[in-house]
Amino acid sequence: MKLLWVWVVLPFAFAQLVTAFFDFNETELSLIESLEYGVSKINYNPLMVGLTLIHTAGAKGAVCLDGTLPGYHWHRGYGSGANSWLVQLEGGGWCNNIRTCVYRKKTRRGSSTYMEKQIPFTGILSEKAEENPDFFNWNRVKLRYCDGASFTGDSENKGAQLQFRGQRIWLAAMEDLMSKGMRYANQALLSGCSAGGLAAILHCDEFRGLFPRTTRVKCLSDAGLFLDAVDVSGGHTIRSLYSGVVGLQGVQHNLPRICTNHLDPTSCFFPQNVINHIRTPLFILNAAYDSWQIQSSIAPPSADPHGYWHDCRLNHAKCSASQLRYLQGFRTQMLNAIKGFSMSRENGLFINSCFAHCQSERQDTWFADNSPEIRNKPIAIAVGDWYFDRTAVKVASMVSSNGSSTQFNEN
Repeated sequence: MKLLWVWVVLPFAFAQLVTAFFDFNETELSLIESLEYGVSKINYNPLMVGLTLIHTAGAKGAVCLDGTLPGYHWHRGYGSGANSWLVQLEGGGWCNNIRTCVYRKKTRRGSSTYMEKQIPFTGILSEKAEENPDFFNWNRVKLRYCDGASFTGDSENKGAQLQFRGQRIWLAAMEDLMSKGMRYANQALLSGCSAGGLAAILHCDEFRGLFPRTTRVKCLSDAGLFLDAVDVSGGHTIRSLYSGVVGLQGVQHNLPRICTNHLDPTSCFFPQNVINHIRTPLFILNAAYDSWQIQSSIAPPSADPHGYWHDCRLNHAKCSASQLRYLQGFRTQMLNAIKGFSMSRENGLFINSCFAHCQSERQDTWFADNSPEIRNKPIAIAVGDWYFDRTAVKVASMVSSNGSSTQFNEN
């Protein structure tokens, strides 16, 4: 079976609609995400879905950073989708030390007290067939993120009154959803964006294990391919961040054993060291020039004390030729990280050349008139084709240093 990779030139200017940018201190990068809920002019009147707290979670110790109950938003499926389930794991960075976690527990990323009572369902969560052709009538769930370790921690700090219970939240939420009908699912998809995209990878095989073998189960990671990259100063900003998260929150006990048997726990929090071992079919959706990673991992202010990268990291149109070459090296690192993963015929890929972060929950990037496309196929159709086995999907669009495009086949 031949896998077709297509390298296409996409205008840099297009990506400006995709993401918003924020300037933040390195230690605060764990607290801030540029994506909110993806409400755009394209979907000016989105479905608003209420928050459901998981009341059985408290007895299990499955609580947010501040000890409040976790929750989710659920819109029931109907018709042909009545027994189909999509579970979307919310993103929102990480907290890697006591100070950032104490700050976080006073926000919606660490406490259900501050969570919105209703949120818009757009993109892959939309209930409209014209906006979400394959999943519009499924049971669609958004699990809120309030632990700061991609739903994997299990520890506490009594002195700071912090509960690191992401793994317990994951288990309590799955148990609650199974009791509400998910156990009857004939097909299911676990997805997530950013830190939630990383969580979708780390929990993918666990999710598969909830269902009988006859149930079609797959996973989608959107903007979750965080690379163990060197920053512009030669340092390891994101590895330092992840090391703090893993050590503080007791993550190591909940990482895939097949990875931790031969690598340190921090390395196993990086998806590039895990994806080749995932047994469940997995789709990776990512921007090759991931805006969060450029701003927070590659060229954070802490690695750029003289501000050489300041304008470039906030606006790619202001990057010099040498800076663009550096970013293209990051793109190459991403492609190299997924080479082995791409060899499985069950896996899927959509790697576009936007300066973006999270594309499945935004209507303008998921499925709209001007959505990103590769070979005339928008993201929503690519994901649907892969999920339902309509066709293999392994496509990448890239901009080379000289602006040319290249196409090749891989056996």
